[in-house]
Formats: sequence, C-alpha cells, structure tokens
Amino acid sequence: MTPFSTPQHETSDLFVPQRRGLIKGAGMLSAGALLMLAGAPTRAQGMGANSESDARILNVALALEHEAINAYQLGAESGLLQKPVLALAVRFQSDHKAHRDALVATIDKLGGKPAPALTLQEYAKALDAAKLKSQNDVLDLAARLELGATNAYLGVIPAFKDSQLAKVAARVACDETLHWTLLNNALGRPLPATALSFGA
Repeated sequence: MTPFSTPQHETSDLFVPQRRGLIKGAGMLSAGALLMLAGAPTRAQGMGANSESDARILNVALALEHEAINAYQLGAESGLLQKPVLALAVRFQSDHKAHRDALVATIDKLGGKPAPALTLQEYAKALDAAKLKSQNDVLDLAARLELGATNAYLGVIPAFKDSQLAKVAARVACDETLHWTLLNNALGRPLPATALSFGA
C-alpha cells in the first residue's frame, strides 16, 4: 500500500517536476481530453482535441497516480500499519487505481501511449521507503503525497472555460483532499489554520 517517509524527508525530486508539469501544462489540456476523462467520448470527438499534447499532459497526471498506488503498496507491505489504518490505506489505493484507469483509457482514446509505472523497488528507492520506521512515518509520507496531488489537480482547473471540464478535475482533487484530511487527522495534526489552504 503506501510507503511514506518521515517528516524531515521530502519526496524524491524524481516526482516533483511531474507535479509542476501538470500545473504548468494545464492550459494545453483540451476540452476533448477532459470530456473523454469524464466519460463523454461522443462529445469529445466533435471538439478536435490536440491528441498528442493532451496525451502528454494526461501522462503527467498518470505518473502521479502510479506513484500513489505504489506508495500505498509499500506502506501495506511494510508491516507498520495497524489493521484499521491498513484498511484505510487499501481504500485510498483503490481510489488511485480508479484515477489511473480513467487516465489510461483517456490516453488510449487519444491515440497516445500511457506512461508505464516504475517497479515497486524503484518507487521504494525514490520515496526512501527504507527510512520508514513507524506507522506515523508511513502516514506522513502518504499525507505529503496526497497534498501534492491535491495541489497539482487544483492547478488544472483554471485552464477550463467549460464548467463541466473544471468539475472533472475538481472531483479528482476532492478525492485527494479527502485522503489528506483523514491522514492528517490520523496523525493528530490540526486542520489548516486558514481558509483557502489548498491549491495556492
């Protein structure tokens, strides 16, 4: 399930550019690509999506989902998670698999090649899973990954003129925010001190 690192360790730089790339490239996502992602391929076909560009941006999002799925796998296999926390981690991993599957299907429909996941061992190294010594270490890493994903997906929303397209990205961001909130609570941390704390 999820390997998460101790508070003093940051997620590997291997993944940071991907999050930045998702936000930076948001304006290149076409309405057609998001309609496909939302499950409306018929409407999408009439919109003349720039398939190559859209597939590239969606692959950045796909890389984030691969990372999350494997992080949760590492956490589950670490033996550090108590049963109720393990069940929650499995649930969150399932959400990320659903996001992954939607992205893969959309990229395929655009004629692109979905980005493959790395091996579990490669994610373990990139996420410094060897540093995980307690359940809180795992939860801390998970929370940081979920917050990064929340902000990346929120960064896409302003690119859309169509409110329905913005809604698709917002729904995924809501999943990530829910995950972060529950993980943060499990760690005994307070809620954000101010409003508008996400996506800044």
